[in-house]
Amino acid sequence: MAHRSSKLTQSIHAGSPGDTLHKGIVNPIFPSSAYDYEGTGETQYPRYFNTPNQRAVAQKMAALENGEDALVFSSGLAAIMTSFFAFLKQGDHAVLQNDLYGGTFDAVAVEFPKFGIDYTLVDGTKPEAFEQAIRPNTKVIYMETPSNPTLTITDIKAVAAIAKKHNLITIIDNTFASPVNQNPIDLGVDVVTHSGTKYIGGHSDLCCGVAVASGAHIKQIHNSAFHFGGSLDAHTCWMVERSLKTIVLRVRQQNENALKLAQWLDKHNKTGKVYYPGLPDHPGHAIAKAQMPGGFGGMLSFEVLGDPHAFMERLKLIKRALSLGGVESTICSPVKTSHAKMSAEERTKINVTDNLVRLSVGIEEAEDLMQDMEQALV
Repeated sequence: MAHRSSKLTQSIHAGSPGDTLHKGIVNPIFPSSAYDYEGTGETQYPRYFNTPNQRAVAQKMAALENGEDALVFSSGLAAIMTSFFAFLKQGDHAVLQNDLYGGTFDAVAVEFPKFGIDYTLVDGTKPEAFEQAIRPNTKVIYMETPSNPTLTITDIKAVAAIAKKHNLITIIDNTFASPVNQNPIDLGVDVVTHSGTKYIGGHSDLCCGVAVASGAHIKQIHNSAFHFGGSLDAHTCWMVERSLKTIVLRVRQQNENALKLAQWLDKHNKTGKVYYPGLPDHPGHAIAKAQMPGGFGGMLSFEVLGDPHAFMERLKLIKRALSLGGVESTICSPVKTSHAKMSAEERTKINVTDNLVRLSVGIEEAEDLMQDMEQALV
């Protein structure tokens, strides 16, 4: 059996041939939008997802997710929705877990009906719920684990097995876990998507999305992507490739910090429920431990006993911000950001309460972050 390089090695070397013209060890930026079409074997064009910088990122992401190929998009939602429409058509049905990222929930609720696609939302913690929702016209099962923002855990292997039993395509949003901590393809999933804006980019300075799958499934997604046009420009691709070289080191530190903070917050007298799969009393802890061998991730959420907005105002080191996954710690109120477009009733069903805050843990010293939250939790 051929030796498989570690993720740390793959993150640096996969998809990085370097500067073949001048022998530099770093891939250059190829800003060209026009390429010679004779004798190259394929027509290269940014919207075709096949320019040098696009392919470099795709190859690196495929290696990190143990997939055969990948496509890099202009946003995570572009990757998710293009993947949906690659496998769904008018009259089809999809089964999705109910505690989704608000942007995905909103996109599905608005766009699926326009195309005559039906869907059912189920409890992601119960694999049997996915199977019970399957209809004769079901084509896709969609998961997100850990989920945003309450970090619920879906048993990937169990749901993927159900999908295969019924010849369905499985798509998963692996953003919160990152390819460092969890590789759903190894557990039977067909298509893995990411908002690369988060851990893949890692520095809060770019926006991108990724879909990883088998060569055949990527070809099918590409057929839709080719028409929708959500490709990524060369400069941002180059930034993504640069960022991926440190993703393992960054995520390891974020894992370590998040576990320390979750344990500390869980004992604090000014906090209510803490949502983090690394805590032994988390309902999905055992499953997360099995399917997230790299770690439990850098995301956690918790209830503030008091005014959550006043708490965030008092923070000095941790920044209030919409996104996540950067090297700096950020915090937000899901009811005002990621899940603002959901009704109060819909949010209550998935435990997104008014006093819930979501913390994206960075790579700072954990003790400094604790001190900042201590002075703010009054």
